Order: sequence, then structure tokens, then C-alpha cells
Amino acid sequence: MATTDTTTPARGLIALPQTAARTLIAVGAVATIASTFMSWTYTSDFPGDLTYYGSPAGLQILALVAGVLTLLFALTLFGVRGLGWLNPAGATQPVLLATASAFAVSWFSAIAIAVDLKGLVALDPGAYIAAVGSAIALVGALALPTPGDTFKDYVTKPGRIPPAAKLPAWGERLVITAATALALIVFAYGVGVDPDASETFLGYILLVVLGTWSLFTAGLFDRFAQLNAGHKGFATSMAFLAAALFPFVENNEHNSNLGVNILVVATVALGLNIVVGLTGLLDLGYVAFLGVGAYAAALVSGSEFSRFAGVQFPFWAAMLTGMLASLVFGVLIGAPTLRLRGDYLAIVTLGFGEIFRITVNNLDGTSGPNLTNGPNGISMIPDLEIFGFNFGSNHDIGGFSLGRFANYFLLMLLITAIVVLVFNRAADSRIGRSWIAIREDETAATAMGINGFRVKLIAFALGASLAGLAGTVSAHVGYSVNPAPYQFAGSVPPNSAFLLAAVVLGGMGTVNGPILGATLLYMLPEKLSFLKEYQLLAFGVALVLLMRFRPEGIIANRRRQLEFHESDDSVHIPEQGLPDSTVGVTKAGA
Repeated sequence: MATTDTTTPARGLIALPQTAARTLIAVGAVATIASTFMSWTYTSDFPGDLTYYGSPAGLQILALVAGVLTLLFALTLFGVRGLGWLNPAGATQPVLLATASAFAVSWFSAIAIAVDLKGLVALDPGAYIAAVGSAIALVGALALPTPGDTFKDYVTKPGRIPPAAKLPAWGERLVITAATALALIVFAYGVGVDPDASETFLGYILLVVLGTWSLFTAGLFDRFAQLNAGHKGFATSMAFLAAALFPFVENNEHNSNLGVNILVVATVALGLNIVVGLTGLLDLGYVAFLGVGAYAAALVSGSEFSRFAGVQFPFWAAMLTGMLASLVFGVLIGAPTLRLRGDYLAIVTLGFGEIFRITVNNLDGTSGPNLTNGPNGISMIPDLEIFGFNFGSNHDIGGFSLGRFANYFLLMLLITAIVVLVFNRAADSRIGRSWIAIREDETAATAMGINGFRVKLIAFALGASLAGLAGTVSAHVGYSVNPAPYQFAGSVPPNSAFLLAAVVLGGMGTVNGPILGATLLYMLPEKLSFLKEYQLLAFGVALVLLMRFRPEGIIANRRRQLEFHESDDSVHIPEQGLPDSTVGVTKAGA
């Protein structure tokens, strides 16, 4: 017998006809876009100089992007042909988040101008139009009635999101290329924001968070993940090509230096990800292996402050020296301690990190043998020279002048690519499956014939050697090494707490996760200079919020996402994640 669906569609928070709600969103979006071509304040004292008509700048550009995104989502509600791909489920949540991004950027800008310039009198008509227009759009989004099937139903019930139209192979690769280029533009814009323009960077963060969230809830990230799965090699190549173009897109030595440091920390975090993310060992002294590699490379660099001042290895030999030294220390520390588990292992590794820092601090010829020059460290490390290419000199490539840090950025990017390859190959290998088995249940893995001690020691040694590899480059980039950075926690990265947070924040067991985590944790303090005194407080609050709302990290491994949310129907868990960022369950989890 046929049944009748008596489910009453949920209403919006504001009682308005649906046609009126859609119209308000579109009108508000157009007003927001138009306001960005008007003056927002009468003085150029506010960051970005928002005094011009017809030339958006600073926060106006961000409001323009948010307004365009809102308008596109509004047009999907009117059934405009060609925009069905933007919101395939016809859900209202992406529309609400897009309008929220425009509202947040516009109102934050108006408030920031009024606060910085001492009053509402500093606001020009454009700022008022942006505030009112974005508020109108948000009211319209809040009035949208929710259909009988909420967005949660669309993303948790198979088949609710309509399948994407099949594109030819060249079309799929074109989409991947466009998405990669967009990601490069977004990242370069954020890096290029002046550290003194904290207001602009905060607006950038609001737009990126809410805008990305809206695209995620619309299902676009899942569709992009499926495209990546079909073109894994091409997608990975495009990602590294985009990274290689960064010094050309953002041709600034300060930003190139920031990029080098991010890659160094990201590479070390990937090594730690083998220990923590794949094997499940909590290492609280991992930064010491970075220090071992850096000091080993510095000692054979030819620096006049080195104990072996007459010795200067070529880069490949210095690199192997740093890796070998870290590998040896990893084995020496791991062999007697890896039979411990949990908190006991964490305490031992924490002790090793502190012992390393204190030891190199005392090897100054007074408290101990003269090897590391004590707290003064080893300075005046010469720049690398590979096949006649001096990394300390400017080089003209295609009309662009690449400075010292841009040269090291490209070198570090090559090393990061090697580390990513090693991570992927190791994770998909037999030993990688053994690591994951140990992480899930060491007792069961041992009962199935896996030598737990040997497997963990290999993970510890491999992770340490990758950290040492990054240390060899960091020693030359910074001109010197000293004991100060190699501690458990501190306001200046890298330190063990920072590296562990990068892995956890980005997503344990993935490739893209630690890279994203290192980028966020390194770039945010650099751009938000007003948080210097409260950096550690903000850092702790962010971690608490992350553990509460997304314990699996921003880029989640599907297995870990299932572990954390197996009974939570409100969380969308895609069938197939990014192939270049997630360890395959069918292989590595077997």
C-alpha cells in the first residue's frame, strides 16, 4: 500500500516568501560587489588605502570575492543554466555560508576602520553600502526554507548528491589545473599581505574559512577528490608545479624566506608523521633530530667557527652526513626505549629532546669538549654551491630575478618532493601496513607475526633521517645553528610541540595534512603580529577547539575519520579521499 510523506519542510529562521529570500540574497550580493568600487574611508592611513573609486584594494578585494561567491550561489537558487555544478545538492547551507563570508568581511572592515580611525565619521559611503548589502543578503539566506531533506541527509545518504557529468580526460585535467592555479593565487595573496596590515589578513582568514566551508558543504571538494583519484600523478605534478611558481608569482625575498621555513618545517613534520601518524608513537623530542642534522651539516660546511674549520663537504655529502647522524641517533634512542608504550615513551622522548639541547649548549670547550661552540653555535655557514650554481647569488630566470631565499625555496621544494615520495612509498608498502597495524592494536599485530620492536625502530629511524635531511638545508639557509630553537615548546618555531601540532592539526597519516598544518602554524603568527604576547594562548585555544570539533585534523585520513565519527550521522565521510594526501585503506590498512 502506498504511503504518504507527511514530513513538513522546515522553515527558515526568518519568515519570508522563498522568492523574496532569493531576491534579497541576489540584491545584497550585487550591492556588496558595487560597494567595493567605491571609497570606504577618506584617509589612506588605513591598511590597503581604501580611498579610491573604481579600484578595489585590501579588504575591498576580499569583500568583492565574497560578494561574487554569494551572487553565484544565489543564481543557483534561480536555476540559472551552467551553475548546477556549484551546488549539485541544491542545499541551503552553502548559500548561508557564502553570505556569511560577505557579511563577516564587510562588517569586520567597517568596524576595523571605525576603531583604527577613531569613529564612524571615518567611513565613506562604500563601507555603509557594503555593510547594508551584506546584511540584506544574510537576511535572505536565513529566510531560505530548508527542504524536507536537510543537507545532512544529502551528504550522509548515498546517492543524494547528483553525480557529476562525465568529462573527457582533458577536461578533467583542465579542472585540476584551474583548481591548482586558484589555490596558488589564494596562498600567494595571503603570504603577500603586509605583516603590519593585520586587519587585511584577518579579513583574508574570514573569507578563506567561510568560503572554503561553503564550497565543502556544496560537495565540490568531494568531486575534486574523485578527479584527483583518476589523475593522481597529474594532480601531484600540478601541485608541485604550482609551488615552484610561487617565487615568480610572489617575487619578494621576505616571502620566499617564509616559504623556505614553511617547507623545512613541513618536511620535518612529514617525518614525524611516520612516527606519530602511521605508527602511533608519541614523540615529544622530535625536533632534536632536526638539530642533529643541522649541526652535522654545519660542522662539515667549511665555516670558520666549526670545530673542523678546514673541512667543507659538497652538498650531497653534507646531506648524507646530516641524514646519517640523525639516523644513528634515532637508532640509539629508539633501541632501548621503543619497548615502552604510551606515556612512558612520550616521557623518554621528551627527555631526549632536552638532553640534546643541554648537551650542545655545554659542548663549548668550558663545560665540555669544544665541538658545538656552546650557546653561540656555529655561524657564518657559507651558501651552498651545486654544479656551479651558487644559492647565495641572484639569478635571472625568464625575466625574473630570483634572490637567495628563492633559490633555497626551489631546492627545499625538491627535497620535499623526495620526502613525499618516500612517505607514500613507505606507507603503501608491507612495512607501512605493519606500522598501521601496530598503531591500531600492537598486541593483535604481534600475535599475527609482526615484529613490533623492529617495525617501530624502522619508523623511528626513517623519521629521524628525514628530519636530518631538512636540517642540512636549514643550517645553510639561516647562516648559523644554535641550541635555542631545539626545545619542547616556545614562541618561535620549530620546536617539538609546534611540529606535533602541525601533524595533528593538518591530519595524521596523510601527506597534505602536515604540510597544511605547518603552513598555517608558521604563517599565522607571522601575519598576526599583534598576537605576539598572546601567541601561545591563541595556539592552545586553537588546539582545544580543533580537538573538540575536528579531532581527525583538517585533511582527514578516512580510517581515522571513521574512528572519531563512526556513530555521528552528521559528519560527511567521503567514500574516497585525496589520493595524494590519504593513505589508502585497502592497502595500508589491510
